[in-house]
Amino acid sequence: MWNPEKEKISPAKLRAEQSEALRKLVEKLYTRVPFYREKMNLHNIKPEDINSIDDISKLPFTTKHEMRDVYPYGLLAADRRDIVEIHTSSGTTGKPVVGAYTHNDIDLWAEGMARTLSMAGIDETDTIQNMYGYGMFTGGLGVHYGTRLVGANLLPASSGNSKRQLQLMQDFGSTAISCTPSYCLYLAEYAQEQGIDIRELGLKAGFFGAEPWSENMRLDIQNKLGLKAYDIYGLTEIIGPGVAAECAEQQGLHIFEDLFYPEIINPDTGEVLPDGEKGELVITTLTREGSPILRYRTRDITFIIPEPCRCGRTLRRIHRLFGRNDDMLIIRGVNVFPSQIEEILLRIEGVEPHYQIVVERQGMLDTMEVRVEVNETIFSDEIRRLEFLEKSIRDEIKTGLGVNAAVKLVEPKTIARSEGKAKRVIDNRNITTGA
Repeated sequence: MWNPEKEKISPAKLRAEQSEALRKLVEKLYTRVPFYREKMNLHNIKPEDINSIDDISKLPFTTKHEMRDVYPYGLLAADRRDIVEIHTSSGTTGKPVVGAYTHNDIDLWAEGMARTLSMAGIDETDTIQNMYGYGMFTGGLGVHYGTRLVGANLLPASSGNSKRQLQLMQDFGSTAISCTPSYCLYLAEYAQEQGIDIRELGLKAGFFGAEPWSENMRLDIQNKLGLKAYDIYGLTEIIGPGVAAECAEQQGLHIFEDLFYPEIINPDTGEVLPDGEKGELVITTLTREGSPILRYRTRDITFIIPEPCRCGRTLRRIHRLFGRNDDMLIIRGVNVFPSQIEEILLRIEGVEPHYQIVVERQGMLDTMEVRVEVNETIFSDEIRRLEFLEKSIRDEIKTGLGVNAAVKLVEPKTIARSEGKAKRVIDNRNITTGA
């Protein structure tokens, strides 16, 4: 463990620390951030009303939309002179979300990622090839700071240029990689095309996040690259990667509760749910200085695992993400997450881990087509066998999800690859206008 004192903290001590941190946070936000002072006044909440972590449910939520509305500095809780770094979300659907970091926030970020890397046994003897993008996106620098803190050798490769990525692995003996899971599978495919057996390059661990991915995709990655694949979690709004991560047990992600307080709520009512019940993850940054966030609605669907982990850490775990509220498709009244489709597809022999879901509206009814790559052998097979495979996939989706879907088998490399997050859903419905 990187920080046994915190990772094995007693529940009573953790609770006391969380309560004290929350009291200080609320006082600071009320005093220094007009946005939060107005929200608390609207809910008739004053700092003196918050005495313990149990009182957090009295406080208002924060949404991404609200964060965009106060762009760029409306959530700043520190003096501008104390801000040493700024990161933002992509802003592809509007103004970006801004994260401001003090020196202490950078140390906090590095701490979370150092714990993440240590969970996979990374230390100063390792070489980490960081293939997350550097820049305003938090992924690259988050891994960067954590790697420096644990003392491992760092290859700041950034994203893209697969030929160069493979060359770096070979030349410098990378023992761990970090990137999106979809890009990792593309890299394995590219290596095979180049006649390189990526399993022989000595990789032992991979840190994958930034998009939902299924357990079957994990198994596929581990098989194709010969490493152990770890799920990591973070958000630009909270701090970046380093909020939660899997240990070697791979049975949920330990959320660093001394730094980020988790809640699970009913996404429709806002009611706080008990451990074990699935809902929307809400996070409060307990110790961040630059732009602390109160009860941020992540839109990510998961649940808190109540049982203790065999690794000995006392920090609670969240189940790997099922998807996001805003990624969820509603097809004729049935809720469908892309990761559920992926889980089904990767159980079927001959199917490649590349797919797209195309949703259309015909009249008043929604239709869903799943386009699936199959390997060269299957695609070249007789039509009868392809038809049988299509039917098998349709039946599995119907049985598993309760929704009818058309299935279209496509030849290898037909579906576009991505160096970042894979585009899994093409939604051609014009839902906002009711068309």
